[in-house]
Amino acid sequence: MAKVFEQIDESLRTFIESQPMFFVATAPSGDGGHVNLSPKGGRGLFRVTGPLGFAYVDLMGSGIETIAHLRENGRIVVMFCAFEGAPKILRLHGVGRPVQQSDDGFEELLGTFDVSDEQLRAVRSVITVDVRRVSDSCGFVVPRMDYAGERDQLYRFADNRIRKLGEEAVKAYVSENNAESLDGLVGLDPLVETNGAGRSGAGRKL
Repeated sequence: MAKVFEQIDESLRTFIESQPMFFVATAPSGDGGHVNLSPKGGRGLFRVTGPLGFAYVDLMGSGIETIAHLRENGRIVVMFCAFEGAPKILRLHGVGRPVQQSDDGFEELLGTFDVSDEQLRAVRSVITVDVRRVSDSCGFVVPRMDYAGERDQLYRFADNRIRKLGEEAVKAYVSENNAESLDGLVGLDPLVETNGAGRSGAGRKL
């Protein structure tokens, strides 16, 4: 049976931090706009920060829906599924906030994660979540799947851009492609000066 918990206890923390991936869902305010659901992963890039706290390192990508929605209304749900072992689904509903590279405390917050040098080159921001509801459900129909390992394509993509275009190439990509959401909401603040030609996801893919 589904259960609502008062907080993230040690058992739930162990379950969360043993998962190789999770899902994040957000939506813009009002009746219109695009609901967004994003898979997130990467060992060492997410962690429980307290009984009602969660955070993850946000890596570069062609879209910026999660951050744009959080900047508008803060609503977020994080979902973990057990693909191995006993079936279980865990959801953390709460209020999220993107901590950008220019924000006070960004470096200190990023330093609380076990981010490798390879991963560091692809970091875009850090997302923190004040958890308001912790609940589980059975997950009886979630299939069993074996974890084969991490993908490195994103890190190679970042390395290739830096090698070809210079040290600011990743910041330029983010600034050009992550300025606004599909619905025109504000995404990330620019990290470097650009020619302004790019929009979120416009004509560029990872």
